[in-house]
Amino acid sequence: MTIPRGPLLLALGVTLTLDVLRVFLPSLITLFGRAGETPPELMGLYAAAWFVAPFLAMLVKPRWALAGGAAVLLLSRLLLQSGVEQLYVASAGVTAALVFLYGCARTLPRSDVAPGLAGGVALSFGVHFLLDGVDLVWRDGLIPWLAALTLCAAFVSLVRLPPPAPSLAPWSTWFLAMPVVLIAGMVTTSWAKPSPGPGLGVFYVAGICVALVAMPVLATRPSRSPWYAGIAAFLCVFFTFVTLSEESPVVPVAVLPALAVLLAVTAREGLPTGRPGVALLGGGLVFLVGLFGYYASYDLDLGFPNQVIPVAVSVMIAVVALVSFFRHRTPRYALGRIWPVFAVGALLAGLVGVVSYQPNPQVTAKQGDTFTLIAYNVRMGYGLDGRLSLDDIAAWAASKNPDVVLLSEVDRGWFLNGGHDGLARIARGLGMRYWFAPAADNVWGEALLTNLPVVSVTSHKLGKHDYPTGAQAQEIVLKVGDREVGIVNTHLQAPDGQAPEAAAIARRLADTGRPVLLAGDLNTRPQDPAMRVLEQAGLTDPLLALGDPPTSPADAPRERIDHVLLGKGLTALSAEAPRVPFSDHLPVVASVRVTSGG
Repeated sequence: MTIPRGPLLLALGVTLTLDVLRVFLPSLITLFGRAGETPPELMGLYAAAWFVAPFLAMLVKPRWALAGGAAVLLLSRLLLQSGVEQLYVASAGVTAALVFLYGCARTLPRSDVAPGLAGGVALSFGVHFLLDGVDLVWRDGLIPWLAALTLCAAFVSLVRLPPPAPSLAPWSTWFLAMPVVLIAGMVTTSWAKPSPGPGLGVFYVAGICVALVAMPVLATRPSRSPWYAGIAAFLCVFFTFVTLSEESPVVPVAVLPALAVLLAVTAREGLPTGRPGVALLGGGLVFLVGLFGYYASYDLDLGFPNQVIPVAVSVMIAVVALVSFFRHRTPRYALGRIWPVFAVGALLAGLVGVVSYQPNPQVTAKQGDTFTLIAYNVRMGYGLDGRLSLDDIAAWAASKNPDVVLLSEVDRGWFLNGGHDGLARIARGLGMRYWFAPAADNVWGEALLTNLPVVSVTSHKLGKHDYPTGAQAQEIVLKVGDREVGIVNTHLQAPDGQAPEAAAIARRLADTGRPVLLAGDLNTRPQDPAMRVLEQAGLTDPLLALGDPPTSPADAPRERIDHVLLGKGLTALSAEAPRVPFSDHLPVVASVRVTSGG
């Protein structure tokens, strides 16, 4: 099998583009935005500047845009591996990536584009899953460096300065490039993961990997049948909607090959080339608006469900592709035999299964009447330095030998944060079972991790009370020794309205005769009125007598908004808020004795 240089160059360029995007996007929140301290409007302007700057590439020759963009993109990727000036290097890398793609749009032949774009998405997300969601850029050591250098060397070896091809891809193909990346990125990572876990999630991911590898294959085989394009358009829109619906059980296998087919039909013979470079940059703005419009809904009230935005982008992709299909002839590609790609897909799926598989830990009964609990807002797994810290969180937590771990701001696949399943990764490091409780959507919320016997776990939606981000209270009953203990795990976004709801859950649990505790990021200080509401439910704050350690912000803690509140029948033997840099909050670690109830 011989594959021309063009599709390989484009595929590696898209892979590097996604590499820098997976750093740029969360860095906007953790470093530039400082998790909400910076106004979202200012964050949006900062991000937009790096997507508008590539329009300056129109002032240079396409060949030099390709080469210059490739050089800066390559340098950015290597600097990110070393952790140097993460926010600004990633920002420059995004601009360079768009300039490189602009150069590709003005020079690469028509037949290279669809398979190159689809192949880049497939390669990037396939490797992402193979690395268990922790990309090379977040890993230290010799092996990640060698892998990154190998990728960059392969990219450099393919960069040339060719004259523009006699038959460029039409504007429609390039206009859809970044919207396709957006939809593929969102649906590939943001589907509802199984809970409790670990469970069958690895098999779902393996299925996604097969669909990913099929993408470049389908991008080279457009059909003459209108049914083929029509079914692909339907699958793209329908499954985008279903996959991103709250608590959807659907895995987005159908969306990925559909996107590849729609890319292929836009590259048909006879379509006007127009201005493919400008179209690519315009599609980049669609990517930016779509991404930030979707995730801005968790800070701003948009007045409509945010699922409307990716569905609208999918409809746009489908409409542009179908118009291209019905107006022009079927393209004839000559890329040779590519059936071995299917074998690669099966191999990749098997490797992902081996890497991601985690046996279900054994339930371990607790001897005695004491247990250790950790309550930690992990900020989607990003530390004070802005780097992904999932393994550091797991290693630190394991050093405390906890029986119960309660996590807030758990991210199980937001594309904005890099698309990793932070809960599964932390649970793997701790060797614990887990129960996830969706709050804002199907991949963001709170979680319980424990190997103690669990009697029941129920998630209760809390009212929004004019705050756009949703909240929940996870009601847990587990056994410590021969006694049952009730736990309410929550993250209050609007404490004045939500504290009474959480207090009612705790009170109802206590009415069953069980001792109860309520813990999490309550966004409530000990002196706030919301704390009085919780106290009226029979909960007390043991940390007041144990040093009253502040928990926020983690780099210079001034106030305590993270709590472990105990009801009757529970006594805190010790409690602390260790100074660890793995989030913008400090964790609370408490040793608790069960004195009555059961």
